[in-house]
Amino acid sequence: MEWLAVTLRHHPELAVFLTLALGYWIGALRIGSFSVGPVTGVLLVGLLIGQMRIGISPNVEAVFFLMFLFATGYKVGPQFFRGLKNDGWRQALFAVILAVVCLLTAYGVALAAGFDAGSAAGLLSGACTISAAIGVSADSLNQLSISPDQKAQLINQVTIAFAVTFIFGTAGTAWFLSAIGPRMLGVDLAEECRKLEAEMGEDEEYEAGVTSAYRRFSTRAYRMENREFANDTIADFEARFKTDRIVVERIRREGSLLEPGPSIGIRYGDLLAISGRTGALLAGGPRIGPEIDDAGLLDFPVETLDVVITSKALAGKSIGDLGALPFTHGTVLRKLIRSGHEMPFIAGTTLDRGDVLQILGAKRDVERAAGRLGYADRPTNMTDMVFVGAGIVLGGMLGALSVRAGRIPLSLSTSGGALIAGLLFGWLRSVYRTFGRVPEAALWILDSVGLNTFIASIAITSGPMFVEGLKKSGVDLFAAGVVVTLFPMIVGILMGKYLFRMHPAIVLGACAGTRTATPALAAIQDVARSKVPALGYTVTYAIGNTLLTIWGVVIVAMIS
Repeated sequence: MEWLAVTLRHHPELAVFLTLALGYWIGALRIGSFSVGPVTGVLLVGLLIGQMRIGISPNVEAVFFLMFLFATGYKVGPQFFRGLKNDGWRQALFAVILAVVCLLTAYGVALAAGFDAGSAAGLLSGACTISAAIGVSADSLNQLSISPDQKAQLINQVTIAFAVTFIFGTAGTAWFLSAIGPRMLGVDLAEECRKLEAEMGEDEEYEAGVTSAYRRFSTRAYRMENREFANDTIADFEARFKTDRIVVERIRREGSLLEPGPSIGIRYGDLLAISGRTGALLAGGPRIGPEIDDAGLLDFPVETLDVVITSKALAGKSIGDLGALPFTHGTVLRKLIRSGHEMPFIAGTTLDRGDVLQILGAKRDVERAAGRLGYADRPTNMTDMVFVGAGIVLGGMLGALSVRAGRIPLSLSTSGGALIAGLLFGWLRSVYRTFGRVPEAALWILDSVGLNTFIASIAITSGPMFVEGLKKSGVDLFAAGVVVTLFPMIVGILMGKYLFRMHPAIVLGACAGTRTATPALAAIQDVARSKVPALGYTVTYAIGNTLLTIWGVVIVAMIS
């Protein structure tokens, strides 16, 4: 152990990577359906390794934290600004009020318990499960007119309070919203979701990684032997099956393959490749003629493509409306992703600019539809680093500006500025898709690894003081964390039910979103056996993520 400690002191970068490796491993361990997650895993391992008294440069913390905050803003930017207008205003207002309740609860509990600014900031960060607030509160503490030793002590208290309150903040929120929330609302959550799905147009849902063996859409080959259809154009023939939306993909005539067009005529004896709902083909196929096996006829390029919706004309339309538009002819709409979360894919789900819609069909049809929907989000491994770098620099410079309120300098800090820049740049990317590409894998590195490297660095640095601080105030902090975790959720549920009159599942999803509690959303969806709660999650997550992070600055100013 002495050799390990000496080695890590001489090579602190190895201590960071050791913390990340062990932290991610511990975070992935499950007890039943519960896991502590990578943030808590990295934090605990960092505090343990920090007992070896290893020094980490503050620049490491700063660089990776700015990466994380920009990525966070980039992800939620489209939904953040969408939530400030249109039909998202009610959820946005709900999130603003609940985020203020979270701040005031943490402030009130901290005052009652006599906590210092560091403990108050850590209490807010941990109990409200907003890891980003650790960094912005630490930045604010560093700006106070106090000695370096006092600053170090306060920042250490942030880490202690966060570590003590974060686990219940995560697990307690998930338990309360999924188990107690439906009882407070007085509903059978699964039944309420089933009713809403039936109203919006029900669709089957399966857990991640599992799909149905049944194919709702398929392509089959038939020989035309119905003389009533034999003189139709392709447009006329497809119109006979209008309610079933079948599509003629190809024709084989006298050994030659023909690409179809609306005006091309169909002849008796032609071999037709037809796509449509499997049930419609089974029912209507015998009217056309015998089904045949023709690999060459059915061997045409089919594309699955993610398309980012940028068209203003499509914002607010439902999936059902979109499927009826002429330019989607020949395509199948398969999946809708909003701010990284899969939405209920039912006819009544409305579309927003910035949504990612997955479509399937013959390549020519998919390309045509993509051009009208927005931007084809094709797989790539290239990140627009000019965009990312410029965003962080501009945001950081904005955040570095400060004004003084008495003796206290007030500013967004470079970290808060990077978050605001991420929001703006993420929104720009959703509107103008020709620049600013950050692939999903790269975004995960900026987000998850950026945050956890920052957590690892600050935990290793704070490790030596952690045990002593925990002995002094651990029980008080834990009790305070329970109050700050649960009280805003009680307020949110009652507010959503009686003031905003939201659907019960959307109320619970909005509470989870405002508190940026993704594990809670998963728990709610598990109880609901539906993705409906996600309809209340995305806008509130964007608002909550932004405000709760900024509260890290605010609570330091309030307590100081």
